[in-house]
Amino acid sequence: MSTLLHQLPRLLKVKAPSPIISTLIHRHNYKSKSHILLPLSTSISNAASAATTTRSIATQSVVRAAAASPPTAPPIMVKAIRVHELGGPEVLKWEDVEIGEPKEGEIRVKNKAIGLNFIDVYFRKGVYPVSTIPFTPGVEAVGEVIAVGGGLTGRKVGDIVAYCMNPMGAYAEEQILPASAVVPLPPSVDPIIAASVLLKGLTAHYLLRRCFKVEPGHTILVHAAAGGTGSLLCQWANALGATIIGTVSTEEKAIQAKEDGCHHVIIYKEEDFVSRVNEITSGQGVEVVYDSVGKDTFQGSLKCLKPRGYMVSFGQSSGTPDPVPLSALSPKSLFLTRPLLRHYTETREELLKAAGELFANVSSGLLKVRVNHKYSLSQAAQAHADLENRRTSGSVVLIPDAAW
Repeated sequence: MSTLLHQLPRLLKVKAPSPIISTLIHRHNYKSKSHILLPLSTSISNAASAATTTRSIATQSVVRAAAASPPTAPPIMVKAIRVHELGGPEVLKWEDVEIGEPKEGEIRVKNKAIGLNFIDVYFRKGVYPVSTIPFTPGVEAVGEVIAVGGGLTGRKVGDIVAYCMNPMGAYAEEQILPASAVVPLPPSVDPIIAASVLLKGLTAHYLLRRCFKVEPGHTILVHAAAGGTGSLLCQWANALGATIIGTVSTEEKAIQAKEDGCHHVIIYKEEDFVSRVNEITSGQGVEVVYDSVGKDTFQGSLKCLKPRGYMVSFGQSSGTPDPVPLSALSPKSLFLTRPLLRHYTETREELLKAAGELFANVSSGLLKVRVNHKYSLSQAAQAHADLENRRTSGSVVLIPDAAW
């Protein structure tokens, strides 16, 4: 009897004794003297039934677990420019990246056009710090909303929207954006135009209307007057009634600056701009200097200001200016500021108001936007090289390769 009971698991083809078989063995071992045993046929039948039930439950559990796990969706892959190390244009790499679905308060946008700005160069070279490496550069784009996160109102699939500055990552076919960061694009403004003008136009807006409010009768100095932002500054300031002195590097750019409203154009490679400004203003100087060049022009710009003039340094394409002691400002009681766009669009209302004024001026023709250069997105490295070497004028736009 003992041998038969211990062989039951093998006979029933189970890996481990069921509770009933274990009970039979236990009773035999400890109560055999009293012969308190179930009939063998009944025990075997019950044991087989228990084993079958155990296998059935286990099988059902596996089936239910499989059914409860939804199939894993394949990752969404898009093309993008990635930077794995800081440096020259050659660090811009064309790669596949994974993009997720928008979360609450977010949208997924398929880019139509991407603006190229000098701030992209600053991030690529490390002049401005980035939070992580690798990263996708780019702070300006226009695209179509193709997915909307839960609980979001005011945005829907099919909307054409524009954004700039935050978050970084515009050098991609698609990106996830906070819905609060985008502005609706009026049908009257072409997406390529919008992608080339939003960041520069919002910059021109706060420089002329808020940082220093230009009024009729003011005389202003604009460096890099034929550049993307410089061109808009000249046009807008001219419409406001100011007298504009602009500096450029070539005769060709001088022609463009005049077309954009510059009353006096200085080719700084041929003449000293400080002496020329002094001559133009009869030694009075200018109310404000808008300087995006930096190191090469900063000290001269201070000399061009009249008493209580404003030195507005908003870029550094030639390098970071040398430190300026406060005592250098006192002889003429000068004001010095290094503003950033984000501080002038901190609220949703500020952003919408500034963008509304900008797009209205573009739609009316008051601001003429020159998109003089287009590159496919995969050619971003070449675009950066041309921008840094002053081979571009006006605005530069990157077009996703699928639409190129």
